[in-house]
Amino acid sequence: MDIGECREAGRELYERLHLATYPVAIRYVRDEAEFGEGMARPSASGQKWSLCQAFTYARRWGTTSCMGQADNFCVPATVWHRWVDVPWEEFIQSQIRQGWHRDEEAERRRCAYGLRMLGEENLEKAAQYVGFVVSPLPFTAVVPDTVLLYGNAENVTHIIHALAYGGEHFPTSYFEGFGESCMKGGLVPFLTGVPQVVVPGMGDRAFSGTYDYEIAVGFPGTLLGEVMESLFKTGGRLNMGQPVRTLLPTGITESITPGFQYLREKIDEGRR
Repeated sequence: MDIGECREAGRELYERLHLATYPVAIRYVRDEAEFGEGMARPSASGQKWSLCQAFTYARRWGTTSCMGQADNFCVPATVWHRWVDVPWEEFIQSQIRQGWHRDEEAERRRCAYGLRMLGEENLEKAAQYVGFVVSPLPFTAVVPDTVLLYGNAENVTHIIHALAYGGEHFPTSYFEGFGESCMKGGLVPFLTGVPQVVVPGMGDRAFSGTYDYEIAVGFPGTLLGEVMESLFKTGGRLNMGQPVRTLLPTGITESITPGFQYLREKIDEGRR
C-alpha cells in the first residue's frame, strides 16, 4: 500500500471501529537522516520521552515524532531495540536492580525466555536500526512497518478476526507485563511478521496514560490491506458488527420477578 492508501485505511479503521484514538503507524529507520522535517523530536527541545509516550502523542494528539536512543529515557527499551550496543549481562544486571522478579535467578530466566522468543537472527536484524518514526495512521507521514491499534476488547477482536479470516496470521503472544506496547506492539511484529496482542504493561500505565480498559494489537504493515479487505467479514451476516450486536433474550414475561408479577396482577385486577 502507498502512503495515500495507508491514510485511507487509517481513517476507515478509526471510523468503522468507533475507536477512541487513532491507529498508529511505526516506521523503523536505519539512519537518523530519515527523520523528516516537522517531526517532533524530544531531544531537540532538551527533553526525553518513553516510546509508549510517543505512541500516546500520536494516537491522542495526532503528533508525528521520531525516537532514537537520545530521545528515550526508558533505557531498557533502547537496549532491547538494539539501538545501542550493550552486553546482555549489563541489561540483566539493570533489571535485577529493579526488583521486577523474585530474585536474580528469576530475572535471568525471564531475560533468557525473551531472547529465545525473539530469536538471535531477529536481534541481529533489530541492530540494523537506530530509531523509529511514529505517526497517526489516518494522516501518517510514513508507510508503516507496524500498525499499532489501541481499543477495547471488542475493537481488538475485530482486528483478530480480520487477520485470521484467511486461516493464517493468527496473533501469537507471550505476556510479562513489561515492554508490551513498544516491544510486542511495535518491534516484534516488524521483526517476526507475526501479529501480537498487547496487554499494556508497567510503562504504559505509569508513563503514557493508557486507560484501564485499553488493550492493543500490533501487526505488520504489510497486512494492513488484508485487514481492511477482511474487516467485518467473519460470520457473514452473523458478524458481531460495531457497535457490537448482541442477542437479546425473548419470551420474557412479567413473571420474571415477584415484584413485576405482583404489579401485573394488580393492573389486571383493576381492569376487571
